[in-house]
Amino acid sequence: MRRVSVLGATGSIGRNTLDVIRTLGGRRAFRVVALTGAGNVEALAASALEFGAEIAVTADPARLDDLRAALEGSGVEAAAGPAALVEAASRPADWVMAAIVGSAGLAPTLAAAGTGATIALANKECLVSAGGLFLSTAKAAGARVIPVDSEHSAIFQCLDANAGAAPVRFILTASGGPFRDWPLEKMRDVTPKAAAAHPNWDMGIKISIDSASMFNKALEMIEARWLFGATAETLEVVVHPQSVIHSAVAYADGSMLAQLGSPDMRTAIGYALTFPERSELPVAPLDLVALGRLDFSAPDETRFPAIRLARAAMDRSELAGAALNAAKEAALGAFIAGRIGFLDMARVVEIVLDRLATGEPARDLEDVFAMDREARRLAEAEMAESAA
Repeated sequence: MRRVSVLGATGSIGRNTLDVIRTLGGRRAFRVVALTGAGNVEALAASALEFGAEIAVTADPARLDDLRAALEGSGVEAAAGPAALVEAASRPADWVMAAIVGSAGLAPTLAAAGTGATIALANKECLVSAGGLFLSTAKAAGARVIPVDSEHSAIFQCLDANAGAAPVRFILTASGGPFRDWPLEKMRDVTPKAAAAHPNWDMGIKISIDSASMFNKALEMIEARWLFGATAETLEVVVHPQSVIHSAVAYADGSMLAQLGSPDMRTAIGYALTFPERSELPVAPLDLVALGRLDFSAPDETRFPAIRLARAAMDRSELAGAALNAAKEAALGAFIAGRIGFLDMARVVEIVLDRLATGEPARDLEDVFAMDREARRLAEAEMAESAA
Protein backbone atom coordinates (compact mmCIF):
# COMPACT_ATOMS: atom_id res chain seq x y z
CA MET A 1 0.00 0.00 0.00
CA ARG A 2 1.50 3.34 -1.08
CA ARG A 3 2.03 6.00 1.55
CA VAL A 4 0.98 9.44 0.36
CA SER A 5 0.90 12.96 1.81
CA VAL A 6 -0.90 16.01 0.45
CA LEU A 7 0.60 19.38 1.38
CA GLY A 8 -2.06 21.99 0.65
CA ALA A 9 -4.98 19.57 0.80
CA THR A 10 -7.70 22.22 1.04
CA GLY A 11 -6.69 24.21 -2.03
CA SER A 12 -7.76 23.57 -5.62
CA ILE A 13 -4.87 21.19 -6.43
CA GLY A 14 -5.18 19.47 -3.07
CA ARG A 15 -8.91 18.86 -3.45
CA ASN A 16 -8.38 17.46 -6.94
CA THR A 17 -5.59 15.24 -5.62
CA LEU A 18 -7.86 13.79 -2.96
CA ASP A 19 -10.50 13.21 -5.64
CA VAL A 20 -7.97 11.27 -7.73
CA ILE A 21 -6.92 9.22 -4.68
CA ARG A 22 -10.59 8.56 -3.94
CA THR A 23 -11.18 7.46 -7.54
CA LEU A 24 -8.19 5.12 -7.51
CA GLY A 25 -9.26 3.26 -4.39
CA GLY A 26 -9.01 5.66 -1.46
CA ARG A 27 -8.13 3.97 1.84
CA ARG A 28 -8.09 0.54 0.17
CA ALA A 29 -5.17 1.53 -2.06
CA PHE A 30 -3.41 4.34 -0.23
CA ARG A 31 -2.20 5.01 3.27
CA VAL A 32 -2.52 8.76 3.84
CA VAL A 33 0.27 9.99 6.08
CA ALA A 34 -0.20 13.77 6.29
CA LEU A 35 -2.72 16.32 5.11
CA THR A 36 -2.07 20.03 5.54
CA GLY A 37 -4.14 23.14 4.95
CA ALA A 38 -4.47 26.79 5.86
CA GLY A 39 -7.56 28.33 7.45
CA ASN A 40 -10.23 25.92 6.24
CA VAL A 41 -9.90 23.48 9.14
CA GLU A 42 -13.38 22.09 8.57
CA ALA A 43 -12.46 20.79 5.13
CA LEU A 44 -9.05 19.66 6.39
CA ALA A 45 -10.60 17.68 9.24
CA ALA A 46 -13.25 16.14 6.99
CA SER A 47 -10.58 14.91 4.56
CA ALA A 48 -8.38 13.62 7.37
CA LEU A 49 -11.31 11.61 8.73
CA GLU A 50 -12.33 10.31 5.31
CA PHE A 51 -8.85 9.06 4.42
CA GLY A 52 -7.68 8.10 7.90
CA ALA A 53 -4.67 10.41 7.86
CA GLU A 54 -1.99 10.00 10.50
CA ILE A 55 -1.73 13.76 11.01
CA ALA A 56 -3.58 16.90 9.92
CA VAL A 57 -1.79 20.25 10.12
CA THR A 58 -3.20 23.74 9.76
CA ALA A 59 -0.78 26.53 8.92
CA ASP A 60 -2.72 28.85 11.26
CA PRO A 61 -1.84 28.26 14.94
CA ALA A 62 -4.98 30.15 15.97
CA ARG A 63 -7.11 27.36 14.46
CA LEU A 64 -5.41 24.46 16.26
CA ASP A 65 -8.11 24.12 18.92
CA ASP A 66 -10.79 24.03 16.21
CA LEU A 67 -8.88 21.32 14.34
CA ARG A 68 -8.39 19.26 17.50
CA ALA A 69 -12.09 19.51 18.31
CA ALA A 70 -13.05 18.38 14.81
CA LEU A 71 -10.73 15.36 15.06
CA GLU A 72 -11.44 14.44 18.67
CA GLY A 73 -11.65 10.69 19.23
CA SER A 74 -10.59 9.84 15.66
CA GLY A 75 -6.96 9.00 16.34
CA VAL A 76 -5.83 11.60 13.79
CA GLU A 77 -3.08 13.77 15.24
CA ALA A 78 -3.60 17.55 14.99
CA ALA A 79 -0.87 20.17 14.77
CA ALA A 80 -0.40 23.76 13.61
CA GLY A 81 2.17 26.29 12.47
CA PRO A 82 5.19 26.41 10.14
CA ALA A 83 7.32 23.98 12.17
CA ALA A 84 4.47 21.45 12.23
CA LEU A 85 4.12 21.73 8.44
CA VAL A 86 7.80 20.88 8.02
CA GLU A 87 7.56 18.00 10.49
CA ALA A 88 4.54 16.53 8.70
CA ALA A 89 6.27 16.89 5.32
CA SER A 90 9.31 15.08 6.74
CA ARG A 91 7.34 11.96 7.66
CA PRO A 92 8.18 8.93 5.52
CA ALA A 93 5.96 8.68 2.44
CA ASP A 94 6.31 7.21 -1.03
CA TRP A 95 4.60 10.11 -2.80
CA VAL A 96 4.01 13.71 -1.72
CA MET A 97 1.79 16.25 -3.43
CA ALA A 98 3.46 19.64 -2.89
CA ALA A 99 0.61 22.09 -3.41
CA ILE A 100 1.06 24.76 -0.73
CA VAL A 101 0.65 28.07 -2.55
CA GLY A 102 3.39 30.69 -2.35
CA SER A 103 6.69 30.90 -0.51
CA ALA A 104 5.02 29.28 2.52
CA GLY A 105 5.46 25.99 0.65
CA LEU A 106 9.24 26.26 0.32
CA ALA A 107 10.38 24.75 3.63
CA PRO A 108 7.82 21.90 3.75
CA THR A 109 8.46 20.89 0.14
CA LEU A 110 12.22 21.01 0.63
CA ALA A 111 11.77 18.81 3.71
CA ALA A 112 9.68 16.32 1.73
CA ALA A 113 12.31 16.19 -1.03
CA GLY A 114 14.93 15.42 1.59
CA THR A 115 13.11 12.18 2.50
CA GLY A 116 13.62 10.68 -0.96
CA ALA A 117 9.90 10.54 -1.74
CA THR A 118 8.50 11.12 -5.20
CA ILE A 119 7.49 14.79 -5.22
CA ALA A 120 4.48 15.74 -7.31
CA LEU A 121 5.40 19.39 -7.65
CA ALA A 122 2.60 21.92 -7.86
CA ASN A 123 4.33 24.60 -5.78
CA LYS A 124 5.94 26.95 -8.29
CA GLU A 125 8.02 28.81 -5.74
CA CYS A 126 10.29 25.83 -4.99
CA LEU A 127 11.75 26.14 -8.47
CA VAL A 128 11.22 29.85 -9.09
CA SER A 129 12.82 30.95 -5.82
CA ALA A 130 15.15 28.05 -5.02
CA GLY A 131 15.46 25.87 -8.10
CA GLY A 132 19.09 24.84 -7.71
CA LEU A 133 18.79 24.26 -3.99
CA PHE A 134 15.58 22.24 -4.31
CA LEU A 135 16.80 20.01 -7.13
CA SER A 136 20.17 19.36 -5.48
CA THR A 137 18.36 18.38 -2.26
CA ALA A 138 16.06 16.04 -4.19
CA LYS A 139 18.97 14.50 -6.12
CA ALA A 140 21.02 13.90 -2.97
CA ALA A 141 18.08 12.10 -1.34
CA GLY A 142 17.20 10.09 -4.44
CA ALA A 143 13.83 11.83 -4.79
CA ARG A 144 12.01 11.91 -8.14
CA VAL A 145 10.36 15.21 -9.08
CA ILE A 146 7.29 14.98 -11.33
CA PRO A 147 5.73 18.31 -12.34
CA VAL A 148 1.98 18.76 -11.86
CA ASP A 149 1.41 22.14 -13.49
CA SER A 150 -0.48 21.21 -16.64
CA GLU A 151 2.14 22.85 -18.87
CA HIS A 152 5.14 21.17 -17.27
CA SER A 153 3.33 17.87 -17.00
CA ALA A 154 2.70 18.12 -20.75
CA ILE A 155 6.38 18.74 -21.49
CA PHE A 156 7.37 15.95 -19.10
CA GLN A 157 5.06 13.56 -20.95
CA CYS A 158 6.38 14.66 -24.36
CA LEU A 159 9.98 14.18 -23.25
CA ASP A 160 9.18 10.78 -21.76
CA ALA A 161 7.64 9.73 -25.06
CA ASN A 162 10.81 10.71 -26.93
CA ALA A 163 13.48 9.83 -24.39
CA GLY A 164 17.02 10.39 -25.60
CA ALA A 165 16.28 13.12 -28.15
CA ALA A 166 17.31 16.65 -27.23
CA PRO A 167 14.56 19.25 -27.77
CA VAL A 168 15.37 22.50 -29.52
CA ARG A 169 12.33 24.44 -28.31
CA PHE A 170 9.87 24.30 -25.42
CA ILE A 171 6.44 25.75 -26.14
CA LEU A 172 4.42 26.80 -23.11
CA THR A 173 0.79 27.46 -23.91
CA ALA A 174 -1.22 30.12 -22.10
CA SER A 175 -4.97 30.67 -22.11
CA GLY A 176 -4.35 34.41 -22.09
CA GLY A 177 -6.80 34.78 -19.23
CA PRO A 178 -9.95 36.91 -19.28
CA PHE A 179 -8.19 40.02 -20.66
CA ARG A 180 -6.25 38.59 -23.58
CA ASP A 181 -8.14 40.79 -26.08
CA TRP A 182 -8.62 43.87 -23.90
CA PRO A 183 -6.93 47.17 -24.86
CA LEU A 184 -4.32 48.45 -22.42
CA GLU A 185 -6.41 51.42 -21.27
CA LYS A 186 -9.34 49.18 -20.32
CA MET A 187 -7.02 46.94 -18.27
CA ARG A 188 -6.17 49.85 -15.97
CA ASP A 189 -9.62 49.56 -14.39
CA VAL A 190 -9.67 45.78 -13.88
CA THR A 191 -11.05 44.69 -10.50
CA PRO A 192 -9.83 41.70 -8.46
CA LYS A 193 -13.19 40.00 -8.98
CA ALA A 194 -12.91 40.31 -12.76
CA ALA A 195 -9.28 39.14 -12.72
CA ALA A 196 -10.18 36.04 -10.68
CA ALA A 197 -12.78 34.87 -13.24
CA HIS A 198 -10.66 32.51 -15.32
CA PRO A 199 -12.40 31.38 -18.53
CA ASN A 200 -11.15 27.77 -18.50
CA TRP A 201 -9.67 26.61 -15.22
CA ASP A 202 -11.16 26.31 -11.72
CA MET A 203 -8.38 27.75 -9.54
CA GLY A 204 -7.98 29.82 -6.38
CA ILE A 205 -8.11 33.61 -6.47
CA LYS A 206 -4.35 34.17 -6.38
CA ILE A 207 -3.52 31.69 -9.14
CA SER A 208 -6.41 32.97 -11.26
CA ILE A 209 -5.22 36.57 -10.97
CA ASP A 210 -1.66 35.45 -11.74
CA SER A 211 -3.07 33.86 -14.90
CA ALA A 212 -4.93 37.05 -15.82
CA SER A 213 -1.69 39.08 -15.53
CA MET A 214 0.36 36.24 -17.08
CA PHE A 215 2.63 36.22 -14.04
CA ASN A 216 1.59 32.59 -13.75
CA LYS A 217 3.25 32.01 -17.14
CA ALA A 218 6.31 34.00 -16.06
CA LEU A 219 6.78 31.68 -13.10
CA GLU A 220 6.30 28.66 -15.37
CA MET A 221 9.05 29.91 -17.66
CA ILE A 222 11.48 29.99 -14.74
CA GLU A 223 10.28 26.56 -13.62
CA ALA A 224 11.02 25.17 -17.09
CA ARG A 225 14.58 26.43 -16.75
CA TRP A 226 15.15 24.17 -13.77
CA LEU A 227 13.00 21.21 -14.77
CA PHE A 228 14.12 20.84 -18.37
CA GLY A 229 17.22 23.00 -18.85
CA ALA A 230 15.26 25.48 -20.95
CA THR A 231 16.72 28.92 -21.60
CA ALA A 232 15.14 32.27 -22.40
CA GLU A 233 16.09 31.61 -26.04
CA THR A 234 14.59 28.09 -26.25
CA LEU A 235 11.33 28.95 -24.46
CA GLU A 236 8.33 30.17 -26.41
CA VAL A 237 5.01 31.26 -24.92
CA VAL A 238 1.96 30.87 -27.17
CA VAL A 239 -1.53 32.07 -26.32
CA HIS A 240 -4.00 29.23 -26.87
CA PRO A 241 -7.47 30.23 -25.63
CA GLN A 242 -9.01 26.75 -25.66
CA SER A 243 -6.44 25.32 -23.17
CA VAL A 244 -6.53 21.97 -24.97
CA ILE A 245 -2.86 21.76 -26.00
CA HIS A 246 -1.18 22.07 -22.63
CA SER A 247 2.35 22.49 -24.01
CA ALA A 248 4.66 21.07 -26.68
CA VAL A 249 8.26 20.21 -27.44
CA ALA A 250 10.00 20.76 -30.80
CA TYR A 251 12.88 18.62 -32.05
CA ALA A 252 15.71 19.16 -34.50
CA ASP A 253 14.06 17.08 -37.22
CA GLY A 254 11.20 19.58 -37.47
CA SER A 255 8.71 17.46 -35.54
CA MET A 256 6.73 18.72 -32.59
CA LEU A 257 5.11 16.64 -29.85
CA ALA A 258 2.21 18.10 -27.91
CA GLN A 259 0.05 16.82 -25.07
CA LEU A 260 -3.69 17.46 -25.42
CA GLY A 261 -6.45 17.05 -22.89
CA SER A 262 -9.48 18.63 -21.28
CA PRO A 263 -8.65 21.55 -18.95
CA ASP A 264 -8.85 19.37 -15.84
CA MET A 265 -5.98 19.21 -13.36
CA ARG A 266 -6.84 15.64 -12.41
CA THR A 267 -5.11 14.44 -15.60
CA ALA A 268 -1.71 15.81 -14.55
CA ILE A 269 -2.26 14.78 -10.93
CA GLY A 270 -3.23 11.24 -11.90
CA TYR A 271 -0.23 10.93 -14.21
CA ALA A 272 2.10 12.02 -11.41
CA LEU A 273 0.47 9.63 -8.94
CA THR A 274 0.56 6.51 -11.14
CA PHE A 275 3.66 7.26 -13.28
CA PRO A 276 4.75 5.55 -15.45
CA GLU A 277 1.33 3.92 -15.74
CA ARG A 278 -1.90 5.67 -16.72
CA SER A 279 -5.13 5.02 -14.83
CA GLU A 280 -8.73 5.66 -15.73
CA LEU A 281 -9.85 9.02 -14.34
CA PRO A 282 -13.18 10.89 -14.24
CA VAL A 283 -11.96 13.39 -16.85
CA ALA A 284 -14.06 14.31 -19.87
CA PRO A 285 -12.47 12.91 -23.05
CA LEU A 286 -11.62 15.30 -25.84
CA ASP A 287 -13.98 15.51 -28.80
CA LEU A 288 -11.88 17.06 -31.56
CA VAL A 289 -14.83 17.36 -33.93
CA ALA A 290 -16.85 19.22 -31.32
CA LEU A 291 -13.88 21.52 -30.69
CA GLY A 292 -13.72 22.33 -34.37
CA ARG A 293 -10.71 24.64 -34.12
CA LEU A 294 -7.67 25.48 -32.04
CA ASP A 295 -6.34 29.05 -32.03
CA PHE A 296 -2.85 30.38 -31.34
CA SER A 297 -1.27 33.82 -31.10
CA ALA A 298 1.81 35.48 -29.66
CA PRO A 299 1.43 37.18 -26.26
CA ASP A 300 1.44 40.98 -26.26
CA GLU A 301 4.33 41.84 -23.95
CA THR A 302 3.25 45.47 -23.79
CA ARG A 303 -0.01 44.48 -22.11
CA PHE A 304 1.56 41.49 -20.35
CA PRO A 305 5.13 42.50 -19.37
CA ALA A 306 5.45 39.53 -16.99
CA ILE A 307 6.84 37.46 -19.88
CA ARG A 308 9.65 39.95 -20.43
CA LEU A 309 10.38 40.10 -16.69
CA ALA A 310 10.69 36.31 -16.54
CA ARG A 311 13.33 36.35 -19.27
CA ALA A 312 15.25 39.01 -17.35
CA ALA A 313 15.18 36.87 -14.20
CA MET A 314 16.24 33.75 -16.12
CA ASP A 315 19.35 35.56 -17.34
CA ARG A 316 20.43 36.14 -13.74
CA SER A 317 20.35 33.61 -10.88
CA GLU A 318 17.80 31.71 -8.85
CA LEU A 319 17.81 34.58 -6.34
CA ALA A 320 16.51 36.82 -9.12
CA GLY A 321 13.61 34.39 -9.33
CA ALA A 322 13.11 34.71 -5.58
CA ALA A 323 13.04 38.50 -5.91
CA LEU A 324 10.54 38.38 -8.79
CA ASN A 325 8.25 35.97 -6.95
CA ALA A 326 8.29 37.85 -3.63
CA ALA A 327 7.63 41.20 -5.30
CA LYS A 328 4.83 39.60 -7.31
CA GLU A 329 3.24 38.16 -4.17
CA ALA A 330 3.42 41.53 -2.40
CA ALA A 331 1.94 43.36 -5.39
CA LEU A 332 -0.75 40.72 -5.84
CA GLY A 333 -1.80 41.08 -2.21
CA ALA A 334 -1.97 44.85 -2.62
CA PHE A 335 -4.08 44.51 -5.77
CA ILE A 336 -6.53 42.16 -4.06
CA ALA A 337 -6.75 44.64 -1.17
CA GLY A 338 -7.50 47.49 -3.59
CA ARG A 339 -4.27 49.39 -2.84
CA ILE A 340 -2.88 49.30 -6.39
CA GLY A 341 -4.23 48.77 -9.88
CA PHE A 342 -3.97 45.69 -12.07
CA LEU A 343 -1.20 47.10 -14.28
CA ASP A 344 0.73 48.37 -11.27
CA MET A 345 1.70 44.83 -10.31
CA ALA A 346 4.17 44.45 -13.19
CA ARG A 347 5.56 47.95 -12.58
CA VAL A 348 6.32 47.12 -8.95
CA VAL A 349 7.94 43.80 -9.84
CA GLU A 350 10.16 45.40 -12.49
CA ILE A 351 11.40 48.07 -10.08
CA VAL A 352 12.26 45.49 -7.43
CA LEU A 353 13.94 43.17 -9.93
CA ASP A 354 16.11 46.01 -11.25
CA ARG A 355 17.18 47.03 -7.75
CA LEU A 356 17.96 43.49 -6.63
CA ALA A 357 19.77 42.25 -9.74
CA THR A 358 22.10 39.48 -8.62
CA GLY A 359 24.16 36.71 -10.07
CA GLU A 360 24.73 34.96 -6.76
CA PRO A 361 23.39 31.43 -6.22
CA ALA A 362 21.39 30.47 -3.14
CA ARG A 363 23.66 28.69 -0.66
CA ASP A 364 20.78 27.65 1.60
CA LEU A 365 17.14 28.37 2.33
CA GLU A 366 18.02 31.37 4.48
CA ASP A 367 19.55 33.07 1.42
CA VAL A 368 16.22 32.58 -0.35
CA PHE A 369 14.21 33.88 2.60
CA ALA A 370 16.53 36.89 2.95
CA MET A 371 15.99 37.80 -0.70
CA ASP A 372 12.25 37.20 -0.26
CA ARG A 373 12.10 39.60 2.70
CA GLU A 374 14.13 42.30 0.97
CA ALA A 375 12.05 42.10 -2.21
CA ARG A 376 8.82 42.39 -0.23
CA ARG A 377 10.22 45.34 1.72
CA LEU A 378 11.17 47.16 -1.48
CA ALA A 379 7.82 46.36 -3.09
CA GLU A 380 5.91 47.70 -0.10
CA ALA A 381 8.08 50.82 0.01
CA GLU A 382 7.49 51.45 -3.70
CA MET A 383 3.74 50.99 -3.36
CA ALA A 384 3.60 53.27 -0.32
CA GLU A 385 5.62 55.96 -2.11
CA SER A 386 3.37 55.77 -5.18
CA ALA A 387 0.27 56.11 -3.03
CA ALA A 388 1.61 59.16 -1.15
